[in-house]
Amino acid sequence: MPLPKRKHSKSRSRMRHAHHALPTPAYTHCSHCDAVIRPHSVCNKCGYYRDEVVLKIKEKTKKDKQEKKESE
Repeated sequence: MPLPKRKHSKSRSRMRHAHHALPTPAYTHCSHCDAVIRPHSVCNKCGYYRDEVVLKIKEKTKKDKQEKKESE
């Protein structure tokens, strides 16, 4: 099998590895509550997708938090 005649420089190796980075994920804003969400997904805060209610989100109250602490 053929072998390289000379060592590749650090610059040459790093230029090759420069294409291995992961792309940054895309984010958009919810049209209903303006929260930051992934595109084409239901908003976790309000439950809307394209101006339609898809999920019913229960709002947390002080009473719910107190009951959770007491049960623990």
